Amino acid sequence: MRPQPVLEVNIPHLPLFHRGKVRDIYDLGDTLLFIATDRVSAFDVILPTGIPGKGKVLTGLSIFWFNQTRQIIPNHFISDNIQDFPPVCLQYKTIIEGRAMQVKKVKPIPVECIVRGYITGSAWQEYKKTQTVCGIKLPPGLEESEKLPEPVFTPSTKAEAGHDINITFSEMENRIGSDLARFLREKSLSIYTMAQKVAREKGFIIADTKLEFGIYNDEVILIDEVLTPDSSRFWAIKNYKKGQPQDSYDKQIIRDYLIQAGWNKKPPAPQLPDHIVKKTAERYEEIMKAFLESS
Repeated sequence: MRPQPVLEVNIPHLPLFHRGKVRDIYDLGDTLLFIATDRVSAFDVILPTGIPGKGKVLTGLSIFWFNQTRQIIPNHFISDNIQDFPPVCLQYKTIIEGRAMQVKKVKPIPVECIVRGYITGSAWQEYKKTQTVCGIKLPPGLEESEKLPEPVFTPSTKAEAGHDINITFSEMENRIGSDLARFLREKSLSIYTMAQKVAREKGFIIADTKLEFGIYNDEVILIDEVLTPDSSRFWAIKNYKKGQPQDSYDKQIIRDYLIQAGWNKKPPAPQLPDHIVKKTAERYEEIMKAFLESS
């Protein structure tokens, strides 16, 4: 029998800093404790049903990529060893071990840094109408899911609630300044290019990814989660074929089910049936095994 998902982590002796769609974040003073739960959201609504083990996958993969990207840019990761956390955390070891990490407390930069290497999703919908993505002109005649000649950087706003909104690079410059915008674009493209090479060795394509950055001691560093199924679109190379939608290793199984079930995309969300939970959990586990067990 599959274990029950961890939907909420309550550590009453620590001040709760923020509870997001997936993460419960506690304030440790100069640092934060990130705990990735098994909560899952779709269409910006948190579902009542979680995906067992999902939080451990997000944490494990993020740590893997923090180590891989350290050569490109520093990051906020400090430790995932529960012995390094405040002593009160030890009594919650069975719940948080494997899904928690201590990170630096930073000032987030209020933009999402998105890199697209393939034309899919909302980018494909825009391209069909205008042959552009976020103001970037793309070659004519591209097919759905086709690899782009070069990866493109397409920033968006970082919304506290609801959908992020795509913006042009010029709009990003106006929001945060030209020097910082150009620096983030350069680092984001470097991270994606490196990650794409690593992923291909594991049998996967990273179609696109979302990165976040922050300021720590006047230095720009990589934060949040990195190159997980929640922040990136993974496709199996063996199944890839341009000209059609791809089978993504993310929440697409859940989104497809909810659309088919006729949900109006407004709270409350329906419960997920066992077979959808099982299939989604298996997808997350497959990604984790491909990257972590063969490292």
